[in-house]
Amino acid sequence: MDNQPYKSRWIYGWLLIPVVSAILALVTHEFGFKAGVAGSGIIIILFLFFGRLKRTMDVWLIIGAFIFSIGGDWCLSNRNGDEWMFITGILLFFIAHAGYLYFGLLNGQINWRLTIILLAAYLSFFIFKLYPAFDNRILCLASLAYLLISCVSLGASAGIIGFQWFRWFYFTGISLVLFSDTVIAFKELLAIHAVDFLILPTYYLAQICITIALIRKGLENDSEIVKSICKSIIAFNE
Repeated sequence: MDNQPYKSRWIYGWLLIPVVSAILALVTHEFGFKAGVAGSGIIIILFLFFGRLKRTMDVWLIIGAFIFSIGGDWCLSNRNGDEWMFITGILLFFIAHAGYLYFGLLNGQINWRLTIILLAAYLSFFIFKLYPAFDNRILCLASLAYLLISCVSLGASAGIIGFQWFRWFYFTGISLVLFSDTVIAFKELLAIHAVDFLILPTYYLAQICITIALIRKGLENDSEIVKSICKSIIAFNE
């Protein structure tokens, strides 16, 4: 139990890696640094949960989501005007959101009130603003499917049950992903570029927040296990 504060400070220090990687990605636009944000998050999560990954299926969902996000980033970074690369990127990000959604369901339930509000708002936005801008039917359907799962994924993140900071960081992370995607829609489909500068910073911050959420989940679970063991020892001695 005495090692918990030291372990917490030590593991949080690893967050410098995705933070620095995000800054370098914004400055250089190199894909290696872009992938480094999610990639270093995967390494941190694997290290933190090493030895209990078989008992934590939900952690694998986040690792998988990060991997598919890296694939989606690669497609968007190398599309060069190719719509099929754009569609492939959306598909990979869709799978990533499926991982985020399932993680939320394994740790709680969907907040239907928020989900219905989000769906009403974003479907209206899609029908009246985005739909007229589509020339490619497949791209239109892919975007609609991605919009739907994004809203449900955020609703699931709002319904997570557990430690306060774990819930808060996870919800913030998924919210930032949706915000970043919304700005992308303004840029790519409506040719509105006023807030383009927010796309990547919010996206990288989203991945960092999700990584922090997993850190909180891991450390707080450790703390609860230690407390439970101590209580059992005390009860046994009494």
